[in-house]
Amino acid sequence: MNDVMDRDIGLWSELGPAGRASRPALFLDRDGVLIADSGYVGRAEDVQMLEGVAAAIARCNALKIPVVVVTNQSGIARGRYDWDGFRAVQVVVAAHLAEAGAHLDAVLACAYHADGLPGPLRVGNHPWRKPNPGMILAAADGMNLDLARSWIVGDRAHDLAAGVAAGLCGGTLIPVAAREREAVSALGNSRFTVEIAASSAAAIVAIADHGRCIP
Repeated sequence: MNDVMDRDIGLWSELGPAGRASRPALFLDRDGVLIADSGYVGRAEDVQMLEGVAAAIARCNALKIPVVVVTNQSGIARGRYDWDGFRAVQVVVAAHLAEAGAHLDAVLACAYHADGLPGPLRVGNHPWRKPNPGMILAAADGMNLDLARSWIVGDRAHDLAAGVAAGLCGGTLIPVAAREREAVSALGNSRFTVEIAASSAAAIVAIADHGRCIP
C-alpha cells in the first residue's frame, strides 16, 4: 500500500493496487470493529484486537475480497494524539493480522472534526468524514472497486449511512447501543440491505461465506 497522507494534513490514505477488472470490496470501520473502542485509541499499547476478526479477514483475503478500513479519527483534531500515534496503532493491527495470515488492502482515515482544537483540522462536515462517503469513494476510485456489489461493517449508524451514500449494496451493524440499532433500521431499502450481527467476526464471516462480495 502507498501512504499518500502528505497531500492533506487531515486525511490518511493507503491504497493497494487497482484491479484490472472492477471488483466488490468489504469496507470496515476500525474502532469497535477491528479493535476495541476504548476511546481515542492513539497508542500502540492500547490496541486490543477483537476476537476472531483476524481469522475472519484472512477468509476474505483467501477469497480475494479487498478489505478496506475507513475510519473517522477525530482524536487527532481534538489533540488526543497525532498521525504518528495513528501510524503506531496501524503497525500493531497489521502485525496481529499477519499472525493469522491476514492483511488489509487499504486504510483511509479522516481527522477533521467540527469540535477540534482551533486550527486547520477544525472543519465541520468534511466530505471524507462519515456519514459522508468520501473515504469509500476515494478507495473505489483508486482501486477500481465495484461499490454496487460492496458491503460495509460498522458499530455506528453513521458507518452504514456512509455506505448508503456511496451506493453500496448493504451493511452490517455491530450494535453497541439500542439507539444505533434504531438509527440503522431506517437506512434499509430496496438497494441497501441492513443486517445486525453479534460480533465483527461473525459479520465478516457471514459476508465472506454467503458470497456477498465475491469477485
